[in-house]
Amino acid sequence: MSRYLVVISLDALGAADVTDFANLPTLAFLKSNGAHVQRMETIYPSLTYPAHTTIVTGHYPKTHGIINNTKIQPEKGSPDWFWYRQAIKVPTLYDVAKEAGLTTAAFLWPVAARSQIDYNIAEIFPNRFWLNQVMVSLWGSSTAFLMDMNHRFGKLRRGIAQPELDDFLIAAVEDTLLRKKPNLTLAHFVDMDSMRHAHGVRSQEARDALVRHDARMGRIMEATKQAGTYDDTTFIVLGDHYQIDVHSVIRLNVLFATQGWLNIQHGEITEWDVYAKSCDGSCYIYAKNTEQALVIRKAIEGVEGIEKIYTQEEAEAFGADPTCLLMIEAKSGYYFKDEGVGMTVQEVAAQDIGNPDFYRAVHGYSPRKPDYATTMIAFGKGIKKGAVVPQARLIDEAPTFATILDLELRNTAGSVIKGIFE
Repeated sequence: MSRYLVVISLDALGAADVTDFANLPTLAFLKSNGAHVQRMETIYPSLTYPAHTTIVTGHYPKTHGIINNTKIQPEKGSPDWFWYRQAIKVPTLYDVAKEAGLTTAAFLWPVAARSQIDYNIAEIFPNRFWLNQVMVSLWGSSTAFLMDMNHRFGKLRRGIAQPELDDFLIAAVEDTLLRKKPNLTLAHFVDMDSMRHAHGVRSQEARDALVRHDARMGRIMEATKQAGTYDDTTFIVLGDHYQIDVHSVIRLNVLFATQGWLNIQHGEITEWDVYAKSCDGSCYIYAKNTEQALVIRKAIEGVEGIEKIYTQEEAEAFGADPTCLLMIEAKSGYYFKDEGVGMTVQEVAAQDIGNPDFYRAVHGYSPRKPDYATTMIAFGKGIKKGAVVPQARLIDEAPTFATILDLELRNTAGSVIKGIFE
């Protein structure tokens, strides 16, 4: 198989994004000369951290342990994210690669902080007032490597703002491919996801971000040519989820407060018996007394914007958190917030955008939502030119990537996507 594998994650890339290749010469080349998995079914909830963990493990959230972006910490105004590798309960692709003696690199790959990746710039940010970005980044990343990348390219970034953060990232990826030549490279670009959250799925800002991504992919391929590794490299471009435009937000914890199921002081949840934990387009319901399920369900059924209420067993069958009591799916156009104050259902006004957790578009919905699939394109050594695979699942990607590098990732829920190979 290949000596080198480069996996490029374009956060929020949907199947709909790769039907028109105007102004996308790199994507057009990759699709024409490689293999295209047209519709890739994501996981539930379709959030960045669970999805990226599935991409490198081949397991659903219920098995790999990353069941949400953030932890269940209702007493904290800003809950901690699942930043650290230790939260993952199964082997990852980069662990197996390292054990086989391969070199690894990762750039803002979710849930990879404090991992054994050789060259790692962790996705992490300061979540407490006594921390700062430099401190947490150095703690979570390969310290010397990050310091070198910041010295070389730090002038390109503006904190975590986009598109400057991805401009910094592509420079670091290029330099690493050229000078370090890692066998496995994982790069996570967030420019388009950010633009869709702020401006909408089909906004001009989102289209412009995809054009920038296309240019970044071209730079990555050129870097491997300069390094002399191009002919022995397999390139993967993939998404983790798509997005859906929204107009209203749902706060189930406001309803629960009126029922006396949780207490709020100074706008913060202090005690709870029943708690709604947002996954944006979906929502977990947790309860300390599981016998309350029918009562809670009845209270939720009448809320505007609710599409489906899943039982604990149904949520687990989807691959979601088996410890939840219920899982709630929002109608398209609606999404959930954790807050326990305000209106239960509130329309998102123009002036709200830019405030925490107010968006024009979100993800987190069920993979069964219409026109919500993501996609994958493979190109390079061992990949069949012009191959088209109509459908696969996100869980199938990790075993496929392991096959490309001649590695063994055992007991995955997914299967190798054989149709992309020569």
